[in-house]
Amino acid sequence: SKMNKVNFDSIIDRRNTNSLKHDFAKENNLPEDVLPMWVADMDFETPDFIIEALRKRLDHAVMGYPIQYDGYWQSIINWIRDRHGWVVEREWMRYIPGIVKGIGMVINRFTQPGDKIIIQPPVYHPFRLVPEHNEREIVMNPLRKTECGYEMDFENLEQVIDEKCKVLILANPHNPVGITWSRETLAQLADIAVKHNLVVISDEIHCDMPLYGNVHTPFATVSEQAAQCSITFGAPSKTFNIAGIVSSFAVVPNAALREKFFAWLEANELDMATIFAMVATEAAFTKGKEWRLQMLNYIEQNIDFVADYLAENLPEIKVVKPQASYLVW
Repeated sequence: SKMNKVNFDSIIDRRNTNSLKHDFAKENNLPEDVLPMWVADMDFETPDFIIEALRKRLDHAVMGYPIQYDGYWQSIINWIRDRHGWVVEREWMRYIPGIVKGIGMVINRFTQPGDKIIIQPPVYHPFRLVPEHNEREIVMNPLRKTECGYEMDFENLEQVIDEKCKVLILANPHNPVGITWSRETLAQLADIAVKHNLVVISDEIHCDMPLYGNVHTPFATVSEQAAQCSITFGAPSKTFNIAGIVSSFAVVPNAALREKFFAWLEANELDMATIFAMVATEAAFTKGKEWRLQMLNYIEQNIDFVADYLAENLPEIKVVKPQASYLVW
């Protein structure tokens, strides 16, 4: 069923709504019009089909303990299969209360203070902060600059890995450079990880936002090695602008990793999805197909505008056009 054209032009005043992006300045005694560029949420309205689903749930006025019902899980499974061709099994999955929190949980479960965590900067800053704040050591394997963007530096990676390295945190697609990593690159990374006994955390929160005809490749799909060494995190939050409703999930194909991680999540009830997380996720993933395409089309035009504007007016600022997500590096 064709959806009406979504109006992404309407301006919504988000000031004084306790929005991190719009009330950050006031909270920190900065001029009111300062926007923190590190807050990755959209100023588009959350899609009406999500708001309606939440409203409908509110009509049943009891907010008691929920169960994690089949429709919720099936919506995630179907979405990942239809979008990315990855068939995930229900038992591979758990709800998690946020992807950054998930990274902290993996680090706490699979490593000891003093162990080393590998990251590939320039990258999303919590990849560094979470391990550091948990008394782990950060090992940098910076991306290598190329003519038109960046690539992974496998030579350097092999040099910096030692037996204290336990985890590598991968941004796929890469945030903030917006790279949809190729199958070959990911497979090579998986080979190195398995050889050195690393767990790869693949943060795939931007996976539903590939642009300009680019395609997202889930890390766990590139090889049996990748499937066996990885913990993948996903969420509808970036795509559908619902970051305030914590709706993330983990996918772990390997049974040993799964038992170790999921047992710990369960012991601490960290895998208990909230009512609103489930309702919003199911609505997003069952009704969001057409909205997402219109949104991406609009984002592409925004990025083109930024790139053209800078080229014309501030040519000393070089733009790397993202292959995915709405962040411009």
